[in-house]
Amino acid sequence: MAVQFELTKEYVDQLHNYIENENEVAAFEMVKDLHPADIAEIYDELDVDEARFIHVMLDPEVAAEVLVELEEDDRERFLKVLPNEVIAQFIDKLDSDDAADVIGEFPEEKQEEVLSHIDDLEQAGDIVDLLNYDEHSAGGLMAKELITVNENWTIMTCLKEMRKQAEDVDEIYYVYVIDDNEILKGTLSLKKLLLNSSNKKISNIIDTDVISVKTDTTSEEVANIMDKYDLVALPVVDQLNRLVGRITIDDVVDVIREEAERDYQLVSGITQDVESSDSAWVLTRARIPWLFIGLFGGIIAALVMGVYEVDLGVNPKMAFFIPLIAAMGGNVGVQSSSIIVQALASNSMGFEGIGRKLLKELGVAAINGVILSTVIFAYNYFFTDSFELTITVSAALFSVIVFASMFGTFVPMALDKFKIDPALATGPFITTVNDIMGLFIYLMIGRSVFAFF
Repeated sequence: MAVQFELTKEYVDQLHNYIENENEVAAFEMVKDLHPADIAEIYDELDVDEARFIHVMLDPEVAAEVLVELEEDDRERFLKVLPNEVIAQFIDKLDSDDAADVIGEFPEEKQEEVLSHIDDLEQAGDIVDLLNYDEHSAGGLMAKELITVNENWTIMTCLKEMRKQAEDVDEIYYVYVIDDNEILKGTLSLKKLLLNSSNKKISNIIDTDVISVKTDTTSEEVANIMDKYDLVALPVVDQLNRLVGRITIDDVVDVIREEAERDYQLVSGITQDVESSDSAWVLTRARIPWLFIGLFGGIIAALVMGVYEVDLGVNPKMAFFIPLIAAMGGNVGVQSSSIIVQALASNSMGFEGIGRKLLKELGVAAINGVILSTVIFAYNYFFTDSFELTITVSAALFSVIVFASMFGTFVPMALDKFKIDPALATGPFITTVNDIMGLFIYLMIGRSVFAFF
């Protein structure tokens, strides 16, 4: 029985000691009752040879689940040291969707070698079928293992067949009803199976109100459907509406987490999927593109200040408020774009078009702008001796807030229209553009105000 586990340095040191002394009994005793996810966490603290020392002692089914729980990079390094026939033994113990995920990370030649060592030809065939689907589609997410019954069967026949099929299915969420052509007709509740006579036909008690998706439905859309309808499993059908698999909630949770991590990295200005444990070169390569954009933006900002060098020389106190204007523009822009990106990701935008959304954001920006510019006006009025500076900073702050809000709203919506990930519009991009435009607006208003007075 698995127990709740907390990984500590003392635990790892003790396990290191047992492995170093090749004490198999003691090492196995430390991990035998752990959940596969906990063992995968331990592998993160071990080198490849130490992890292999533990892995070969595990029950084959547990060892297979550990492979699924490992991070992709860790799994790739670990599987490199295992023979193909050993990998095949582990793959044979997995559900078809997990098996396809693991094998799909291999080069094509290695995929064929591993598949050739799988004894269960039906399992190997299911894996090959799944590998043909895009990994970011419903077909790539689904598993082949599920319970199906024919609508023409009696309840007695149905129960016998369900017992046979249940051996290959870990979790039975739904019983799916198909016709002679394997077309999905509906689902069958266990309650109706128990309450009706054994001679009754399945077609008389099925629930035809079933939600399904096509094999080419995107993984993001699958996640939205399961979230909207509170489903724990979702049947997948082909273009002829034939039942080909099911997607379970654990697969969708992985999709949601991966999408959230990807969007967070894009927002942070990281262009590829990285982990903190990756090499310095990999981390640098992921960060440097947006840093170049920031550097380019800084150069442009410097050129803008150069254009207004005389104005800053005549009115040097204007320089004191440059950080404030830039910070407010960046913050407002990121706020606006983040709200839009979140709404687009969750399909909660409704039927509002870009025009109506911009109009609403304009109202919000105007309210925020009036409040904040009034506060800064009061501060400058009482604590500075320049009325021109007071007017300049207040007017510029209001203008920058309005511009940043509109820009932060428009860009992600425009990118979404062109099928580009709107998360690209947040973070460094919005901040850099708003810094430049905020500085330009501030200095331009300053020149006009000081010239007028």
